[in-house]
Amino acid sequence: MSTAAPSRGVAPGGPGAAPGGQECDVLVLGAGIAGMTAALDAARTGSVVLATKTDLGDGSTRYAQGGIAVAAGAGDVDAHVADTLAAGAGLCDGAAVRAVVAAGPAALRALAARGVAFDRDGGGNPALCLEAAHSRPRVVHAGGDRTGAAVSAALAAAVRRSAVAVHEDAFCADLLVEDGRVVGADLLLRSASGADVPHRVRARAVVLATGGAGQLFTRTTNPAVATGDGLAAAWRAGALLADLEMYQFHPTAAAVGEPFLVSEAVRGEGAVLLDAAGHRFMPALHPRAELAPRDVVARATGRAVAAHGGRPALLDATGLRARTGRSFAQRFPGIAAMCAAAGVDPDREPVPVTPAAHYLMGGVRTDASGRTSVPGLWAAGEVACTGVHGANRLASNSLLEALVTGARVAADVAAVAAGAADAPPAFGADEVVDVQGTATARASHVARRDLRAALWEHAGLFRDAAGLEVAAKLLTPDETPLDLADLPGVDRRAREDANLVLVARLLVTAAALRTESLGAHHREDHPETPGAPRRRTLRRTA
Repeated sequence: MSTAAPSRGVAPGGPGAAPGGQECDVLVLGAGIAGMTAALDAARTGSVVLATKTDLGDGSTRYAQGGIAVAAGAGDVDAHVADTLAAGAGLCDGAAVRAVVAAGPAALRALAARGVAFDRDGGGNPALCLEAAHSRPRVVHAGGDRTGAAVSAALAAAVRRSAVAVHEDAFCADLLVEDGRVVGADLLLRSASGADVPHRVRARAVVLATGGAGQLFTRTTNPAVATGDGLAAAWRAGALLADLEMYQFHPTAAAVGEPFLVSEAVRGEGAVLLDAAGHRFMPALHPRAELAPRDVVARATGRAVAAHGGRPALLDATGLRARTGRSFAQRFPGIAAMCAAAGVDPDREPVPVTPAAHYLMGGVRTDASGRTSVPGLWAAGEVACTGVHGANRLASNSLLEALVTGARVAADVAAVAAGAADAPPAFGADEVVDVQGTATARASHVARRDLRAALWEHAGLFRDAAGLEVAAKLLTPDETPLDLADLPGVDRRAREDANLVLVARLLVTAAALRTESLGAHHREDHPETPGAPRRRTLRRTA
């Protein structure tokens, strides 16, 4: 459906607008923490339209369990930066990391002011929890393990109270580019009859906050809407994409019933990983055992699953009550409810788990203000690559970065509107690789289930040249490419499939180019890690 609050400067079907169209100062695509933060902040200085593929607030943010990593006082900034750099395996942008970490406490206060009720300790301060690869407790949470849901609900309520015009159930067919500048987007809005109606929104600035692409893989913690639409649209518009090979796999997705995430915070409270035979395997592999960096734990869990014929590993949290005085359900009510629905009682038995695709560290290349290589287009959140996460995201840094960069994008857009230069940034340290070929792909040449299976097997936790070549051949179309932007009758599913094929092809290309193992990108045929890795940026050529 489409909802709209009174919005200054928005003229649906008015003078200068395309038929069935709209004009505004800022168009935000996506309604997670980055998109809603950007929309709310941008609405202070101009008219804003926010379009979301699903319901307002119903995206990947809503599923985040662990919390938001925030430096616990000024003395913790350096330690938080160091932990982020260590997890990122040498590929982080140090300046970007420090800027986001330093801005965290103020951003958290702003989020609380918008209605997020964070859990408190006995002294009334935000309760701080420990998660993997953090050197100390600094993760704040809400509702125990329902942080993302609390954040999404509060921001959605704030958006509905604001002057932001909202289109729900709106699919971004493509970005609108004129003379090398993004000037809006073509949307498909769902009518009352269920049919898609083309709707063009013209804007002085477009903010891409469409999230990731977990549906590339057979196993994922992402919702069904995470099909890489924003990445594909940005590529078609000519934007640079970086580090697409850096896809993070979470070590503990429940392997019972419908897959669901079992938060890193469960291991932070002392839960341990066992193989199918009941043997604990992490202490022998890393000094921090279950609290090692996420890529290390994910690969170890994957190997444990493979070593036992595909039988899941086990996450044993049965000692939590003895250690903390609280039952599993008291500390993790959301996870406990999902476990109960699957017939598992974590207080009495281990939870079967396997790794699953979780978060894309790469994305649309941006600077610290969210500017992309294409004028008029900004990006924030998981769809963007700022360099903060490097080759392996530190637990609970995703919501932090999205929160900070969402606000920074809005500030930069306002500065440009006030007369600041809007030239695209230069990424001097990046290694730029030209990728030839069409910007679109025929969706029908490969079934989605086959694509997901191929990427899981050949471009997942473990990669090598032979497997990547198999995936690349599957993804190469055998017929003339189809330009979906010129076919308004093509349904959403086909458009999603085309976007997945395109993003998959770029991910496999990037993974084949990086002949080294680095963080989440593990090459079985090249296990060595370089001393000074470089960010690799893909550029589309005709």
